[in-house]
Amino acid sequence: MRPVIGITSSYDRESGRTFLSRYYVEAVQAAGGLPLVLPCILAEEQAEEIVAAVDGLLLSGGVDVDPLLFGEQPHPLMGDICPDRDRFELALTRLALARDLPVLAICRGIQLLNVAAGGTLWQDISLAVQQPLKHDQQAPRRYGTHTIQIQAGSRLAAAWGDSMVVNSFHHQAVNRVAEGFQVTARSADGIVEGLESNRHTYVVGVQCHPECMYQDARILALFKSFVQAAMNKRTG
Repeated sequence: MRPVIGITSSYDRESGRTFLSRYYVEAVQAAGGLPLVLPCILAEEQAEEIVAAVDGLLLSGGVDVDPLLFGEQPHPLMGDICPDRDRFELALTRLALARDLPVLAICRGIQLLNVAAGGTLWQDISLAVQQPLKHDQQAPRRYGTHTIQIQAGSRLAAAWGDSMVVNSFHHQAVNRVAEGFQVTARSADGIVEGLESNRHTYVVGVQCHPECMYQDARILALFKSFVQAAMNKRTG
């Protein structure tokens, strides 16, 4: 039986819809997992049941993380937030970390992961870097527009090697890294592009959107390593 991968979703205030890009589902399926889309409006109390039901957790992209959750007041450059999603995902992520559940965190996901573990964010890249790269590309989502350098010996390096050209759709970024985590990739302007836990069996975050590029065999290797970790957890 394939390992079950819970994938967090987004919420649209205007329509009341919860939704998720099909690329997350396709990437997990291509890597050998069984995707299970998680409504982001569930109560915090239900997080424990969710964590018990899945073999791995994929934190998907979406709107900004509320800065009050990492001890800051909102900056004028902060974008939309979704308080219900923040609350549910923080509870879900902290339980997943406590139970050593394999986690793959993408874009907003890497930011939420860092906050859940005690780190902070830059509310806008302009606050971190005077001359940043373009991190909100105007190119097809499947197309990589800038290069990241990857730390040797990391899980990300095992999948992608020492560098990768990635896509980019974000304006927030990891600032102070949570205790027990290490930066495993950066862009040329110094923005954190990869994060991994030193304390868990498999917890990896990336700032790009690899699900949109999963048809590239090198990109898919990351999803395969994550799904394999989930399978190992299941058969443990």
